[in-house]
Amino acid sequence: MKCLVTGGAGFIGSNLVDRLLKNGHEVTVYDNFTTGMLYFLKSEKNRDGLTIIKNDLLKQDALRMAMRDQSIVFHLAANADVRYGFEHPAKDLNQNTLATFNVLEAMRVNGVKRIAFASTSAVYGEPNQIPTPESVAFPQQTSLYGASKLACEGLIEAYCEGFGMHSWIFRFVSILGERYTHGHVFDFYKQLKTHPDYLDVLGDGTQRKSYLYVQDCIEGILHAVMNTHEHTNIFNLGTDEYCQVKDSIKWITETLSLNPEIRYKGGKKGWIGDNPFTYLDTTKIRNLGWKPKHTIQESIIKTVEYLDKHPKVLVRDK
Repeated sequence: MKCLVTGGAGFIGSNLVDRLLKNGHEVTVYDNFTTGMLYFLKSEKNRDGLTIIKNDLLKQDALRMAMRDQSIVFHLAANADVRYGFEHPAKDLNQNTLATFNVLEAMRVNGVKRIAFASTSAVYGEPNQIPTPESVAFPQQTSLYGASKLACEGLIEAYCEGFGMHSWIFRFVSILGERYTHGHVFDFYKQLKTHPDYLDVLGDGTQRKSYLYVQDCIEGILHAVMNTHEHTNIFNLGTDEYCQVKDSIKWITETLSLNPEIRYKGGKKGWIGDNPFTYLDTTKIRNLGWKPKHTIQESIIKTVEYLDKHPKVLVRDK
């Protein structure tokens, strides 16, 4: 199978590339390397079946060329900077929504019929139903990131209906693990490496968060793609648990053998769009036979251990 992976040099994307190559598929990575890192692909660079294209999804001609003869698109490229979205309002529109439109158009022109899309639990805003199922009524959007991803979902659904495509839309909780490059675990780790005696924390530490280990995430994606066949297939991906931010701090500091002063900034949110309680109902994909193998605590510890062994990730050496 020929697979195009947008954002294939990123955190989740590069792990997916490894898995696809291991399974014997041909893989084309399409990435502008704004946040992706060639370092993540070096172990696979000289293997048969891997092509790396450095370009932007907003470059329609290059994207259409890359799309030729592909069997499926794994569309993971995005601006995932939720926290600072309101400081550059056009970025989510361009890098998420318009980029996804370009992917769909390149698929249509080339007759590519299958797309797996990395959406987000942020599309649920601050839902009234916890744990949150895929069928919940959408509340008011609280982040430009979540709003842009929801727009992407709508475009994908419409293309599937109008052009006979098939899609798998995955609403992730936060993903952790090897090659993790952003998020609060990453930020806390960097702080503690800079000043191990204290840790500044946005919010009051009681925010309740869900996380999923990256290899469990990839297993869920591939399992759903292989076992569902509707025009549009939407799945939550997460664990059946959550933790408080102060729990994650405890696991991080224990792993690093540190006992810093914790300096909370107060409030129930870290920033605008920071949902104080994220917990997804994953019954739908579990009924297909998938379940995660790692707990949140295990995922956080694995992430910290990886960051400790790979300092290049901290300086973003591409």
